[in-house]
Amino acid sequence: MKTSVKILSGICIGILAIILLVIAGLYVSGNGYVVKAFRTIILKGYSTTYIDDYVDFDNNVIRAGTPQPWELHENYNKIRLTDTLRKELEDFHSIAFALVKDGKLLYEEYWDDYSGNSLTNSFSMAKTMTAMLLGKAIEQGYIQSVNQPLTDFLPEFLSDSLGRMATVGDLSSMRSGFDWDEEYYSPINMTTEAYFGNDVEKQLLKRHFITQPGGKFKYLSANTQLLAMVLKRATGKSLAQYFSETFWQPMGMEHDALWALSGDIEKSFCCIYSNVRDFARLGQLLLQKGNWNGQQILDSAFVDMMITPDAAAFEPNEPKKYGYSVWIDEEHNPPFYGMMGHLGQRIIVVPCENLVIVRLGKEKDSVNPRRGHLDTDVYYFVDEALKMCY
Repeated sequence: MKTSVKILSGICIGILAIILLVIAGLYVSGNGYVVKAFRTIILKGYSTTYIDDYVDFDNNVIRAGTPQPWELHENYNKIRLTDTLRKELEDFHSIAFALVKDGKLLYEEYWDDYSGNSLTNSFSMAKTMTAMLLGKAIEQGYIQSVNQPLTDFLPEFLSDSLGRMATVGDLSSMRSGFDWDEEYYSPINMTTEAYFGNDVEKQLLKRHFITQPGGKFKYLSANTQLLAMVLKRATGKSLAQYFSETFWQPMGMEHDALWALSGDIEKSFCCIYSNVRDFARLGQLLLQKGNWNGQQILDSAFVDMMITPDAAAFEPNEPKKYGYSVWIDEEHNPPFYGMMGHLGQRIIVVPCENLVIVRLGKEKDSVNPRRGHLDTDVYYFVDEALKMCY
């Protein structure tokens, strides 16, 4: 019996030693972020990042000012979800869904003990919000135009022959030609490192450009993070502070939001934590071409550029699906555009219906080419919401 205990103890000690050696090896090799990813994802039972993970990171606060609560529609919550829409929302573990019709809150519903006060991750919807900051920085003279060279702000790329050709607009339109692998589920991967690492700026400045900027569309989170670096250097402010001053406070957001950090810069490719009502205001702002209660918050010409795809960015038989950090489907009836994030975070704008749709949740549906080039849930949200409205 004692021999068995000694053998078992020896095995446990050996396993522990191996684990410690693996951890040490990851840190020595520069892959220490994998340990944090394992600790914050796998040990909590997830296969990827999750919507409440602001607790795992340092965050800057996006300060709200004087709140401007939504005006309620005369039919507020008097309508009901269609059976098809409710099934789609619940099958993929939605936690919030809202409709804003004609500038008024028409419908909202929450699941799993979430509420209008809950902060959850925007994921890549933050890319669109960062593009809004680009438009504001141009308007305020911090940046000359979308055609200004990237190296005016990031001279670290002056030695990169292709990097010298890149513009700040190439970053927002996903046409930079930067060397990046967009992967969300691999533990040892540059996107995982950007998400869980401690110095995303250092990580990006080690990389380079591999194809000519201004070419074809290729969706890369690195582009938006490079744009964040441009904005921080151009304005001399953190993105959270600048977003608060230019959008969050003027638009009367009801709650402070959070923006997760990597080192001393916000992770602009993801990670703004807010709630369904305040997210909806950003969709309404785009719908109103940058105008909010009579104040032009964002230049209307820049909004038009955001929501208009450049045909040259796509192959002839490819959907013209992206503008300046906005996803677009011009072929759907009715056409729509929106902010799309990992796990199905959505702010969808249907201009001809004067409608904004917001969905937050824990999973998303997959692409069905027969429905369209975006994830299938997006089409359910649009089509079924219209049935609710009429």
